[in-house]
Amino acid sequence: MTAMLQSILLWLLYLSSFYAFIPSLVSRMFGFRVFRRGRSATQYALTFDDGPDPRYTPRLLDLLDQHEVQATFFVVGEHAASHPDLIRRMYEEGHLIGIHNYIHKTNWLMRPRTVREQIERTGQIIQEITGEKTCYYRPPWGIMNLFDFFSKKERKIILWSSMFQDWKCSVSEEQLTERMLKKLKGGEVLLLHDRGTTLGADAEAPEQMLVALENFLLEAKNRGLRSVRVDTLMNSSAINELLNISQAQVREPIKLKLWKHAVVAVWLGWEKLFHWIYHLRPVSSKDSMLHFRSRVYHGACIEMQDGYVMQNGDPIIELHFDNQKLFELGVTSRSTMHLAIRMIRTMEQQLPDLAQLVASEPELRSAKAIYGVSMINRGPEKFGFTVQELAPGPFRIASRLYLKLLLSVIHPAGKERLKQRTDQLVPKMIVMPVEELLERYGQQNCKLVLGAKEQMQKESLVINNENV
Repeated sequence: MTAMLQSILLWLLYLSSFYAFIPSLVSRMFGFRVFRRGRSATQYALTFDDGPDPRYTPRLLDLLDQHEVQATFFVVGEHAASHPDLIRRMYEEGHLIGIHNYIHKTNWLMRPRTVREQIERTGQIIQEITGEKTCYYRPPWGIMNLFDFFSKKERKIILWSSMFQDWKCSVSEEQLTERMLKKLKGGEVLLLHDRGTTLGADAEAPEQMLVALENFLLEAKNRGLRSVRVDTLMNSSAINELLNISQAQVREPIKLKLWKHAVVAVWLGWEKLFHWIYHLRPVSSKDSMLHFRSRVYHGACIEMQDGYVMQNGDPIIELHFDNQKLFELGVTSRSTMHLAIRMIRTMEQQLPDLAQLVASEPELRSAKAIYGVSMINRGPEKFGFTVQELAPGPFRIASRLYLKLLLSVIHPAGKERLKQRTDQLVPKMIVMPVEELLERYGQQNCKLVLGAKEQMQKESLVINNENV
C-alpha cells in the first residue's frame, strides 16, 4: 500500500508540474503567450492588482488624476461586483480594466473549466458596469496553467517586468520608493496593489504604496516619462518597431543575464560539435551564414517547381544556418524587420557563392536539390525555394521545440514574438532544384554551371552579351 501511495503521489506531482509549473516557467523565461515589457523610450505602464478597495482605490484614482496619467487595473470579480461605482469611475477616467479572476485564487488549484468560469464571470461584471468587454487578463500571482496557454488567442495575458513587494508593511515608504525609481524607464510594466486583503498581504500596505507612488510620479515627470495604459504601451511597441525599419544602423548588442550567457554558450558549443560531426562546410569564405553538406535524401517524394521531383535516395545538398551568426544578427538588429532585411541581404550575397561552389565541384553539381528545415520560412519563394510541410512525426515535433527555443534567443523582440502569430512559428522544409540555383545565381559562371549540351546552346548568347 505504501508503494502504491508513493506511486500515486509521484504521478500527481508529474501531472501538477505539467499542468501548472512548466507553463508558468515557460511564460516567465520565454514570455510565451504573455506581454510583460514594452518598447518605448518615454512611456511605461502602472498596473494595479486585487482591487477595487473602497478605502484606497478612490485615493489612488485621485492621485493618478492629479498627475494626469493613466493606468491599468486588474480587478477581482467579487470586489468589482461589490463596488461598481469604482469600476465605473476607472472607466470614465480613461483607465484600462482587466480581469484578475472572480476570487483571488491561484490557477494551479483550479480545473480549466473553473478558471474559464472565473474569467467569464468577471468579464461579464465589468461589461455590465462599463458597457465594454475586456480582453486583458492577469492570473493571480502571475501563475499560469495549460488552460492559459491554450485559451482563446483574443485574450491577452499581461504579466509584468517589475514588482516591489508593496503588499508588505515591512517594506517602508523609502524602500519602496527607492525600488520603484530603480525601474523607472520606458517600456516597464510595473506591478502594484491597491488592496491588502488577499492571502499573504498586509491590510495597511496600500497606504505606503500611495506615498511611494506620489514620489515616483513626481520623479517620472521630471525625467519626461509618463504612465500609460497597457494597451497603449503594446501599440506603441508595435509602432516603434515599424519606425525602426528606416533606421538600419546596428544597435549595441543586448546585454544578457549570466544564466542566459551560460545557455547560449552551451548551445553554441553544441553548434560547433554538430558542424564537426557532420563535416559542414561554409558557403562563403568570410562570415558565412550558410553551411552545407552532401548527403542522400531519405523521405517522401517532393514535387518542386517546373516539374522537378526529389525522391528517396536522391543526392542532395543540405543547408544549415549558422546559429552563431543568427544570434549575432538577432542581438544587434533594431527590430524584427531590420533582422529580416539583414538576412535577405545575406542570402542575396551567399546564394551566388553557393552556386559557384556547386558549379565548380562535380559531386555537388550532381545533386538533385538543395534542402533545409527552418522556422524562417516566410519569403524563401522569392529566392526560388519551394516551401513544404514536414511529415507528422517525432522529427517534426522535435524540430518545432528546438527551433522555438532558437527563435526566442536570436529574435530581437525576444520572447515577446513567440506569442504573436504562433500559427506561423512552424518548422518547414525549403527545397530548390540545383538547376534553379545555378540558373538564378550562377550566371557569371555559366560555362561551369551548364552541362556540356546546355553550354553549347548558350555560348552564343554569352558572346553576344559579353559587353553588357
